[in-house]
Amino acid sequence: MPMTAWEQGTFHAPPVSPQGAPRGWRTAPFRLLFGQMYEDVEIECAAFAAAERVFCIASAGDTALRLAGRHPVVACDLNPVQLQYAQARVHGARLRPGDAERTIRMARQLAPLAGWQTRRLEKFLAMQNLEEQTLFWRQQLDTPLFRTGCDVLLSHPVLRAVYSAKFLEVLPPHFGQVLRRRLARGFARHENAWNPYARMLLLGELMGLPCEHSTRITFMHSDAASYLESCPAGSFDGLSLSNIMDGATPAYRARLACAVRHAASEHAVVVWRSFAEPHSISDTNLAEEDRAMLWGIVDVRPARDFTGELA
Repeated sequence: MPMTAWEQGTFHAPPVSPQGAPRGWRTAPFRLLFGQMYEDVEIECAAFAAAERVFCIASAGDTALRLAGRHPVVACDLNPVQLQYAQARVHGARLRPGDAERTIRMARQLAPLAGWQTRRLEKFLAMQNLEEQTLFWRQQLDTPLFRTGCDVLLSHPVLRAVYSAKFLEVLPPHFGQVLRRRLARGFARHENAWNPYARMLLLGELMGLPCEHSTRITFMHSDAASYLESCPAGSFDGLSLSNIMDGATPAYRARLACAVRHAASEHAVVVWRSFAEPHSISDTNLAEEDRAMLWGIVDVRPARDFTGELA
C-alpha cells in the first residue's frame, strides 16, 4: 500500500483493477496535477536568505525557478509527468493547466452567479488600500450566494467526487467556511495590486517566471524521503516541502522527518505547508504571510526541530 497519496499521480481515488488488485495499487497513468504553484515563494526566499544549497519539491517548477536566482537547487518529485513539466518549464516551455487548474476553472465559471463579474473582480484586484479592499470583500464579494456555493463545492461529499480520501483527511470540518476566513484574512493583510497570487486565484491568470537561472536546478525523480535519505549528511541549508505531508501516512511523515534532519546542515531551515488547521497558535506558522491565502499551516522552523507532525 502507498505511503502517500501523491504516489498515485492523480487526485482521484485509485480504482480496483479488473484483476482485483487491492485499492491503493497503481492502476492509472500519472497526470499533470499542477500547471503552477499556489505557494508564496517569498516565504522561502526570506527563510533561506543565509542558505547555500537548497532542496524543494519540483511540482510545477515555480519555487525551484525563484530560488535558483540565489541558490543551487535540487528539485524532487515522484510524479514523472509533473517532473518533466517542471523541467520543460524552466527551459522556457509555456505554462499549461493541470488538474488543479481545471478544477478551479470549473468553480470559477460559476462565479458570476454569485455576483463575481470580471469587471468587479478587476476593480477589487486593483486596490492598494487594505481598509477599502476589506470593505469591498465584505460588501461586494462575500455574498450569501458565494458563501452557499463555496460551502457546497467544498463539502466533503462533493470533494470526494474529485479527490481521494487520503487528501481529504487533513481538511478541517466545514472547509468552505474555513477557506473563506483564510481569504478574508489575506485580503485584509496583503494589497491586491501587488499580489499576483490574488489575480491567479480569482481570474486564473498564469504567472510566468524568468528562466535565466535554470542551469542551477538539478531535477531528481524520487519521493522526498528516499532522496534525502540517500544524500550525505548536512547536504542542504534550506528545504521546502510544499504540502507533501497532506495525504501521507504517519509512518511516512516520521520517515520524512528523519530524512530531513539527516540531510540538513547545522543551521538549516525547513518550510512546509498544509491545508490542515493548526492545533494551536505557533510562532513558526506564517500562514498569514503567504499571499496565496489558501493554507492553514506555513511552518518555518529549524530543520533540527522538524518532527513531521501536522502542527
